[in-house]
Amino acid sequence: MKTKLTGVILAGGLARRMDFQDKGLISYQKYPMVSYAVKAMNQVADEVIINANRNIEQYRQFGCPVISDQTDSFDGPLAGIYSAMVYAKTGVLLVMPCDSPLFKARHLQKLLQCQIDQNVDIAVACDGEKIHPVFLAIKTTLQANLQDYLDSGERKLAGWIFQQNTATVDFRDEPEIFANINTMDELTTLEASVFQ
Repeated sequence: MKTKLTGVILAGGLARRMDFQDKGLISYQKYPMVSYAVKAMNQVADEVIINANRNIEQYRQFGCPVISDQTDSFDGPLAGIYSAMVYAKTGVLLVMPCDSPLFKARHLQKLLQCQIDQNVDIAVACDGEKIHPVFLAIKTTLQANLQDYLDSGERKLAGWIFQQNTATVDFRDEPEIFANINTMDELTTLEASVFQ
């Protein structure tokens, strides 16, 4: 039986290093960066939502429901994940950021498969050296647990992930898929790179 799942694309940050531009809406190879995440998610998830705290109408144009954080204080990716859990009607939430255009549907599928096969609460991506905590498959039953963590004032994503029954998913064969774009220089570099 196919697990029903919701996909959330995290686009709720302030992008301080990008001069506060909205990263998901910046063009990469002629298309807004978030469009690559939408395309990948649409191939795997039953419903795809975007977590954004500004430019809501622009994000709606990608054909997905747009949800904002429960607070207006830009509390980071965990706040977006929590809002997605509140919204989701499925048992599993698949998570990726809006600014990693090389991360494809097959990579999301690998995360999901690990979560199902090992029956863990969370499967998190790893490049062989470090984890990439915004690439996740999560059981939505963790909603209350995450609310408690946020209510305690904690915001560190990796800190919460490793309090749970978590497995890491090994992507060491293709670490370049985690290339994300935090500055305009990084955007230029990635567009010119060999990983197209």
